[in-house]
Amino acid sequence: MAYSQPFPLAQPVQKVQQPTFGPDLAVRLICPECRDPNPNIVEEFSSGDLVCGTCGLVLGDRIVDTRSEWRTFANDEGDDPSRVGAASDPLMEGMEQLDTTISFRDGGSGIARELQRAASRSAASRSERNLLQAFRDISSWCDQFSLPKTISDIAKQLYKRSDEEKLLRGKPLDAVIAACIFIACRQAHVPRTFREICNLTHVSKKVLGQCYKALEQAFNLTPGASQDRHLNAPTGTTGAEDLLVRYCNHLDLPPNVQPICSDIIVKARELGIADGRSPVSIAGGAIYFTCCLLDKPKTVKEISTVAGVSEGTIKLVYRLYYAEKEKLVKEEWIRDGKAKLERLPVESGSK
Repeated sequence: MAYSQPFPLAQPVQKVQQPTFGPDLAVRLICPECRDPNPNIVEEFSSGDLVCGTCGLVLGDRIVDTRSEWRTFANDEGDDPSRVGAASDPLMEGMEQLDTTISFRDGGSGIARELQRAASRSAASRSERNLLQAFRDISSWCDQFSLPKTISDIAKQLYKRSDEEKLLRGKPLDAVIAACIFIACRQAHVPRTFREICNLTHVSKKVLGQCYKALEQAFNLTPGASQDRHLNAPTGTTGAEDLLVRYCNHLDLPPNVQPICSDIIVKARELGIADGRSPVSIAGGAIYFTCCLLDKPKTVKEISTVAGVSEGTIKLVYRLYYAEKEKLVKEEWIRDGKAKLERLPVESGSK
């Protein structure tokens, strides 16, 4: 894709054309056997031979194929992308996407280090280098978090927009990247908690919250994964049911536990049970309540390790659910034999 130069000059400078050197067109290649003044020379690129089409004499070998490596369907608009290397990256629009790497092997003379330093200064501006470094950090952290490439691309787009608008000038680079990854996870409906992002990036929760609030206000971001999906869910927060899939997978629970646990959380929210508790605490307490209800034993310590909350917090949410167990458990679960209220431990509920 061809880009027009911004702010073109009113009177463009006339460039002086330098003399070019080309092959001598007066020299003709003819077959020594046929000696035809108008030879029929055929280039066979598959075998790399130059063959006379009249008598079949091989005139040359190892012919270089100068054609494109693949077919191109480019129209008249833009350049022919048949020989430009890798696919273009829309995130790198307006930037040089081809790199030159200088080897370290220089025989101990130290020239390679000087060449690398000169190449790094001339290759890109400081802003472009910072942007490339941020993109590398985002990709690295997303790989550590086992996040898909779509989330990495969303985080990169968000960081590039914030860098262009100079929204978080003065903030640490790690904090800005952490906020972009946090928002990207919520936009892709795979939310991560502040604590998980902080443990990954080693950014304080206070600085991460400041960067997140600045980006949310600047771009008028929707509440991500909780975008009017949950009934009576507070706007801008991650619902507890959004965390269930990941927690249940880490606990190796059967597939039928997660939908029942989600229904219990939604019903408890409608009744105002455990209001004011964090989504992580509610998810941990609801999983423990559901496991006991369905006879899928999991200890409080196991759930605490996966959810990242204390055992006391999980037991507190469980006590709140246990006090309203008749309202939270559906009759059809009891009729089908899935759930039994007698399985709920009274000891944990009374502590």
